[in-house]
Amino acid sequence: MDITQQIVSGDVRTIARILRDIDDELPSSRDILKELYPHTGKAHIIGFTGSPGVGKSTVVDQIATVCRKESKTVGILAVDPTSPFTGGAILGDRIRMQRHFLDPGVFIRSLATRGHFGGLSKSANDMVNVLDAAGKDVILVETVGVGQDEVEIANSAHTTILVTIPGMGDDVQAIKAGIMEIGDIFVVNKADREGSRKTVRELMNLIEIGLRRRNGEDWEPQIVETEAAKGRGIDKLYETIEKHRAYLQATGSQKWRRAAEKRTRIQLLGALRDRAFQAVLEKIEQRGDSIDEMVRRIVDRESDPYTIVQQIVDKGLS
Repeated sequence: MDITQQIVSGDVRTIARILRDIDDELPSSRDILKELYPHTGKAHIIGFTGSPGVGKSTVVDQIATVCRKESKTVGILAVDPTSPFTGGAILGDRIRMQRHFLDPGVFIRSLATRGHFGGLSKSANDMVNVLDAAGKDVILVETVGVGQDEVEIANSAHTTILVTIPGMGDDVQAIKAGIMEIGDIFVVNKADREGSRKTVRELMNLIEIGLRRRNGEDWEPQIVETEAAKGRGIDKLYETIEKHRAYLQATGSQKWRRAAEKRTRIQLLGALRDRAFQAVLEKIEQRGDSIDEMVRRIVDRESDPYTIVQQIVDKGLS
């Protein structure tokens, strides 16, 4: 079998190899992605976001366990912080999910942000497509946990879950509009802590006043309390996830398609931006221009960044 057929058939080694090539941005991976794309579009993509320390990895691990009990195959992409020395992922999330390592129905991949903002990595969407083409029923994507700007996951997932905990000492900060508005489901993890009910009430109030209204949607965000480390509340969370999937896929509903269109639009524009940027750089090199010389001119105030960029664009598009 060729590489595409091996991936579609679920060959673990081939999947791992192509994910590595994608993460390393090898040009050869693009051709494989083209061939795999007709096989995508079947998986339910679930995104988990939230601040560091709220227990995202434990929640993901527990949801994966429930999915396996339901005989669903699972792909997990855990975006970890980037090592300042190697540029690779610090594998904290994979360590927490090690009980699934020997399960052939679960594929886990850690990936580093490599300076990419938004809580995901640059290659995350392409990796989701590979796991989708490989036949995974559910793909769980865990963001890096950098704070309030992890809104990119909402453009990559069908169902977005915001995980928070009580007693962080700054409840208002954890509920700012930027990240609040992306949540389909809110998880108050470590609900045995003091202040859990207060956190739930604050979330309910924000939902009721319409903080995260989205045009054309009548889904009311759900709040689920969990103690993920003990497995409590996980069944309820899974039921809520399934309820949201059913809402998106309801007969006659265009919501699943709209979610796919939104994700595809973001992916298309991202790929176009990357290719256009690379093409411009290649033209600069072909013309013998030097980025270092441009930097020198800007630093010496012989020119400015805006003029230089305009000149590059004019030359690159001519």
